[in-house]
Amino acid sequence: METNLSFVQFRPAFGDKDLNLENAVKLLKQAKQGIIVLPELFSTGYTFTSKKEAAELAEEAPKGKTCRRVVELSGKMRSTLIAGFAEKSSSKVFNSALVASRGEFLGVYRKAHLFYKEKLWFSQGDTGFRIFDTKDGKVGVIICFDWIYPEATRILAVAGAEVIAHPANLVLPGLAQKGMCVRSLENRIFTITANRVGRETRGEDSFRFTGRSQIVSPKMKVLVKASSTETVVKSVAVDLSEARKKAITRLNDLMAERRVDLYGVLTQLSG
Repeated sequence: METNLSFVQFRPAFGDKDLNLENAVKLLKQAKQGIIVLPELFSTGYTFTSKKEAAELAEEAPKGKTCRRVVELSGKMRSTLIAGFAEKSSSKVFNSALVASRGEFLGVYRKAHLFYKEKLWFSQGDTGFRIFDTKDGKVGVIICFDWIYPEATRILAVAGAEVIAHPANLVLPGLAQKGMCVRSLENRIFTITANRVGRETRGEDSFRFTGRSQIVSPKMKVLVKASSTETVVKSVAVDLSEARKKAITRLNDLMAERRVDLYGVLTQLSG
């Protein structure tokens, strides 16, 4: 199954949803039809200064402005879009990613592993890790700091993901990019990291986002990548059947030979 994988890398303006959506729409026109990933919190920016501020910028899914626009775009582009946004649900606010495919809202993933002050503004994700089965491929989603926990991508790979979408606002230079190469190899899947660029200073925090968005093959090859500063969209054509080939040698199958009988020790040790 051939499709195109794409990332959008740009600099959101904090709190200006209209401008961020406008800029994202312009950039998305450069992407090829297929699976397209935008950064984490692309419509709001990242550096919140209070829980109240996060709640005021958050919106419900799927009826909020960001969700409605992304769903509409996915239909016009006949593509699958994954986009990070601040989600309001009842009294909670989540750092989430929405998945829309060909005009249909498929659902959200809520970030499981919150980084730094995200713990102050957002509730811990409660969706678990799930596969979104689309006409463009089987997509799993993680967000930013989730990359450092190999369990997240492994769960998705075991469940049948061909592509892991990774919306991000990365600030630790180069680490996640290297880590996601390993995640691709150890699970034999494609990964798309869509990071943002620029510096955002608000309150006592000032973050420089590292850019370097990338798409990695199941054999750990970086197929396309961005620089640390550019606003850019990049696409690459891939054969998703490569993500279903789990043989390391003719005698070794990556998934079939997992020793789940021994891995239970992890549960025992963690109590």
